[in-house]
Amino acid sequence: MFTGVMRTIWKGALTFGLVNVPVKVYSATEDHDVPLHQVHEKDGGRIRYQRTCEVCGETVAYADIDRAYVDEGTTVVLTKEDLDSLPAEKSREIDVVEFVPSDQVDLLTLDKPYYLEPDSKSPKAYVLLRKTLEQTDRTAIVRFTLRQKTRLAALRVRGKVLVLQTLLWADEVREADFPALHEDVRISKKELEMSASLVESYSTDFDPEEFVDEYQKELRTLIDAKIEAGDSFDVSETFADEDAAPKGGEVIDLMEALRASVARSKEKKTSEGKKPAKEKSAG
Repeated sequence: MFTGVMRTIWKGALTFGLVNVPVKVYSATEDHDVPLHQVHEKDGGRIRYQRTCEVCGETVAYADIDRAYVDEGTTVVLTKEDLDSLPAEKSREIDVVEFVPSDQVDLLTLDKPYYLEPDSKSPKAYVLLRKTLEQTDRTAIVRFTLRQKTRLAALRVRGKVLVLQTLLWADEVREADFPALHEDVRISKKELEMSASLVESYSTDFDPEEFVDEYQKELRTLIDAKIEAGDSFDVSETFADEDAAPKGGEVIDLMEALRASVARSKEKKTSEGKKPAKEKSAG
């Protein structure tokens, strides 16, 4: 169960056609592992690692570090200016590129999930999109930019909230080609019946609250016991936070935006003689 404070990591607008839905983005999950650090056993001092250059041996300031592509002895240094020159989008928009049947989204491609909160005086456009996705059993495939990277994501409904879940790109998913799977294995009817019977004996409704990470629970108990016994060092640290920014605009006449978007989509289909292209339009 989530115990931390929900903090906005990004603000912008969800757009489909001419409809603009201002939203705030929050991380939908948190890591519950107890954070452990390397320390000096004698005095509890944190172990720090210096950034050293393997060529000259000097300690390098973070400001002097660039990124590089390294392959078979060849190093191509990419400066901040080089990376900034790339046509990376810095848009504050989450653009819907298509709506697909929900069962066509492979669960293997689902990555990091985010909650979207309405960020306008009226949540009407937000609720309309949510209800439309529920009614049509569709998932919106969207493009957006987060931390200088263009990402593909699935927009779906969870309860009353819209969830944005980043997707792995097609070439990031490995093919499973195992020789054993090509063998002709015979399964008898009796074996299948017995296996199904075993499944039935374990069948129930899934309740994630019933499952606990026992290792982390015991680790926390161990740490608390050592603190209570006075077996600890007095060390304090400060951690910095980040926040995101600007708020997008809002389409006032929602019905008019919907009508215009449908008309534009039909017009495009007619002129192209096929489904609308998936590339973002210039307008």
